[in-house]
Amino acid sequence: MQDVLMDRNDGVMTITLNRVDKKNSFTQAMYAACADALEQAQGDAAMRVVVFQGHATVFSAGNDIADFLNNPAPGLDAPVLRFLRALAAFPKPVVAAVCGPAVGIGTTLLFHCDLVYAGDNAAFAMPFVNLGLCPEAASSLLVPQMLGYHRAAEALLLGEPFMAEAALEVGLVNRIVPPTEANAVAQTQARKLAAKPMTSLVETKRLMKKGQQSQVLALIDEEAQIFGRMLGEPAAREAFGAFMEKRKPDFSGL
Repeated sequence: MQDVLMDRNDGVMTITLNRVDKKNSFTQAMYAACADALEQAQGDAAMRVVVFQGHATVFSAGNDIADFLNNPAPGLDAPVLRFLRALAAFPKPVVAAVCGPAVGIGTTLLFHCDLVYAGDNAAFAMPFVNLGLCPEAASSLLVPQMLGYHRAAEALLLGEPFMAEAALEVGLVNRIVPPTEANAVAQTQARKLAAKPMTSLVETKRLMKKGQQSQVLALIDEEAQIFGRMLGEPAAREAFGAFMEKRKPDFSGL
């Protein structure tokens, strides 16, 4: 069974995270598949909109820790960075349907989407600090920008989760729907977009993002360099060791 499914229909490319038994946690192969899909959609004039979706019970638990530790990301050429750069620079509309847990990259990728529809069971979390790491996907810029500094500090410094209602209030999601309806709602909205003039959509999105596009792309790389360095430091080693051993991490003295 494929961990990432691609479907092309009515001008919409749907990318489905399909590793539900592992809570749709991302492997390097999944990042590569998502990057490939975005590159294909960008170059295919028939593909006018991209939709990201998971399952009614889970969007993504973030990185697969075992895969992450066994296949450390090789610097700035890592599949995850290919994916993030492709998503951040993607010129056509991107829609997401999010239900259940959306952890780490499961939340930060949403800041690069144009429309987000959440199930009422959605729970967002960016626990990078709790893993001895720093934010990624330019979230150190985009999270304070959208949530405001103090809410961003709760989300990024404390790593505290927030639910669908809070995400709606700050504008991270457009609408809350029953989990069994989220994917269908996202598809409906995507097809509305696909019926509109492509040049107008692309130019409008480009103009909205123009003021910070280069900053976002540069920050993705800067965060990745810091993230990579911190992976080898004692705090991250303790955090990941504790996770694998199913115990509480001890950061005293770190």
